[in-house]
Amino acid sequence: MTTQVVWFKRDLRISDHAPLANAAAAGPVLPVYVIEPDYWRQADTGARHWAFIRESLVELDHALATLGLRLHVFKGALPEVFARLHAACPFAAIHAHEETGNAWTYQRDQAVSRWCRQTGVAFNETPQFGVVRGLRNRDHWAGHWERRMKAAPIQVSDQKGIAATTMRHNAGDEALVQPLAIDALPLEGLGAGATPCPGRQPGGRAAGEALLSSFLAERGQTYRQGMSSPLSAAHVCSRLSAHIAYGTLSLREIVQTHRQRWLAAKAEAPHSHWARSLKSFESRLHWHCHFMQKLDDEPSIEWRNMHRGYDGLRDESHTDPERLAAWINGRTGLPFVDACMRQLAHDGWINFRMRAMLVAVSSYHLWMHWREPAHHLARLFTDYEPGIHYCQFQMQSGTTGINTLRIYNPVKQSRDQDPNGIYIRRWVPELDALPDDWVHEPWKMPASLQRHYGVALGEDYPWPVVDHEQAAREARARIKAHRASRDLAGESARVRRQHASRAPAPQRPKRQRKSAAAPGQGKLDL
Repeated sequence: MTTQVVWFKRDLRISDHAPLANAAAAGPVLPVYVIEPDYWRQADTGARHWAFIRESLVELDHALATLGLRLHVFKGALPEVFARLHAACPFAAIHAHEETGNAWTYQRDQAVSRWCRQTGVAFNETPQFGVVRGLRNRDHWAGHWERRMKAAPIQVSDQKGIAATTMRHNAGDEALVQPLAIDALPLEGLGAGATPCPGRQPGGRAAGEALLSSFLAERGQTYRQGMSSPLSAAHVCSRLSAHIAYGTLSLREIVQTHRQRWLAAKAEAPHSHWARSLKSFESRLHWHCHFMQKLDDEPSIEWRNMHRGYDGLRDESHTDPERLAAWINGRTGLPFVDACMRQLAHDGWINFRMRAMLVAVSSYHLWMHWREPAHHLARLFTDYEPGIHYCQFQMQSGTTGINTLRIYNPVKQSRDQDPNGIYIRRWVPELDALPDDWVHEPWKMPASLQRHYGVALGEDYPWPVVDHEQAAREARARIKAHRASRDLAGESARVRRQHASRAPAPQRPKRQRKSAAAPGQGKLDL
C-alpha cells in the first residue's frame, strides 16, 4: 500500500474529517500542514489568525497521536514542498477538503492540482461545508445544504488500524524541507497585520467544544434578544465563528448537535425563548454557507464590485489617508464607532450588527472604496472567512445591486444599543466623565460644559471627521445620481440569478420586537 498524504488547511480536527478517513482506508497516512510565507504576506492576513491556527495545530497533533499519527508541519511554497516531500517519501495521493479562500489560495490550489496531474499523484478534494463546487444556479442549493448537514459525520472506521508513514531522512539529502517541531512553531512574524490582540479567543477543538456546550446549555437562551448589542453579544452569541472558519469543529457536527438541543427545547416549550433562539441560530448556520457559495461561484468578488454597474461609484485609486487612519484607530470622533473599532482590535471579534455599522461608516459617511477597509477588518477578525467577508462587505457597501441600502446612523445605533453609554465608556475612556446626555454626541457640548467635565474636544478626543447626518445625505444623493446615470437592470438580473437566495421569505408578525434582528442585519452572528 502506498502513502496517502492528508493536507490539512482550514479543517484542523480529526472528527468528521472525510479526507483523513479516505486516506486511512487507502494506505499509510502522512498528515501534513504547510506554513506558506507568501500567503502570510497577503493584505488580508493577520497575526491573530496565525496565533489561533498555531494553538489549533498543537491540539491537532495531540489528537492525531491518539490514532498513532504525527502532524508534519513544513514551511515553504506549494507545490514545491509537495515535490520535495514526494522525492523523499513517494505518495500516491493528496487528500484535502475543498477551500473557499481568497484569490491567493484559489491559485495555490490550482497549482497543486496541476502538479498532481503532471506527477501522477491523485488529488482528492472533499466538500467541507454546504458549498457546491461548479454550481450552475441556486435553484436547488438549499436541498444540497440540507442533505450534507443531515448526513452522518464521517469518522475513521478503525482508529487502531491506521498505518502511519515514517519519513526517510537520508544523510546529505537537502531536497526535503524538514518538518518543524510542533512545540517550536513560530509564535509571531506571520500575517500582514501584527496588531496586538490581548482579548483573542483561544484556538483548538477543546475550546470550540466548550463554547458549543455552554451556548446550548445556557448562553444561547437570550440569543435573539441580545445578539445586536455589543454589551451582551459576546456572551449570548455562540462565539463559534473562528472554530468554523478554521475547522476545529465541523459545521455538520454543530448543526446536528444544535438540532438535538432545539428538538428538546421545542418539546419542553414550543414558544419559549430557547426554542426561538435556537431556531434563529440555525438560520445563521445556513446563511454562513449561502454567502460562501457566492465567492466560490464568482471569485472576482474579492477584488471587484459584484454588480459591475457600480464601478466608478467610489474612487478605488485614492482613499483619504486621514479618514482611513481615523477609522482604523478608533478616532473618528463618533464615540460608538470608535468604541466598536477599539473593541475589535482588542478582542478580534465583534457582533455582526456592529461589523455592518463599521462597514457602513467607512463606505457611506467616509465615502471610501470598500477594498482597503475590507483588508483592514479581515486582519482584525480572528474569524476571518473570505467567502463571507467580501460578500458581506459588498452587501453593506451597496455594490451588490440586489440588497437594500443600509446606511446605519451611528448615533441612533449608539442610543439603541448602548443607551447608558456603558460600552462607550469602557472602550473610549476619554469620555468617561461625560453624563449619558452627552456621551453619544460630545460635539454638541458647549465649551463651558467641556471645561466642567474636563474633556476638551480636539485635544482629549477628536471632533467628528464628518457630520454624520450630512454625510449620509450626500451618500444617498451620490448613489441616486449614479443609479440614474446608467441602466443597471440587466446586471442586477444577472447578480440575482447567480447569487440570490431561492428560499421563501419567512412569515413575520405584523409587529416585531425591536430586539429582533431585521432581515439582513443579523444573519451571521455566530
